[in-house]
Amino acid sequence: MNDFLIGIGKRIKEIRKKQQITISKLASDAGVSNGLISRIENGRTIPSLPVFLELISALEIDASTFFEGVEKKTGSKYLLIRREEQQVLEKEMEAKGFTYYQIFGKSLNAVGFEAVLLNVAPNSKREKVITDAWEFKYVLKGSCTYIIEDTRVEVNEGDSLYFNGRLPHVPVNQGSKDCLMLVLYFYADTNA
Repeated sequence: MNDFLIGIGKRIKEIRKKQQITISKLASDAGVSNGLISRIENGRTIPSLPVFLELISALEIDASTFFEGVEKKTGSKYLLIRREEQQVLEKEMEAKGFTYYQIFGKSLNAVGFEAVLLNVAPNSKREKVITDAWEFKYVLKGSCTYIIEDTRVEVNEGDSLYFNGRLPHVPVNQGSKDCLMLVLYFYADTNA
């Protein structure tokens, strides 16, 4: 597990203690078990995005504030979740052939939110851009390379990528097929 992921758990614990919230209270408010909070805070597990958003909501902070602290402490520029790391939801136990993969839950009141589909054609070109938001990318089909400042991150179908959009970034598709992704923007200002 990289420092960025461990930093998420440390940041949750830091904020929880600063606000004098018990593990039981945070778990109850976020709708998860005490054990899960403990494992996350101690760097033994990574919260899924929906669980993570519930934790941020329960701590009554916005995602931008949360990640500014993690980014400064870990020095990492992004969070990449590979398809094989995603959690499968147990729903409709009697249904056969239906598998639900948890990639995202809901937006938070404290965070402005926008969702778009982005198709990056082969050999498309664009300069790096800066977005005043945290960005979550989920690759629906194809693959591309995200350049975040000077770091190159290969993302493939089923992968998720989360990073600070204030860092100059651009997706590059040098393959022969389109890369289609779901893009979620989280703005600190709810009027975004």
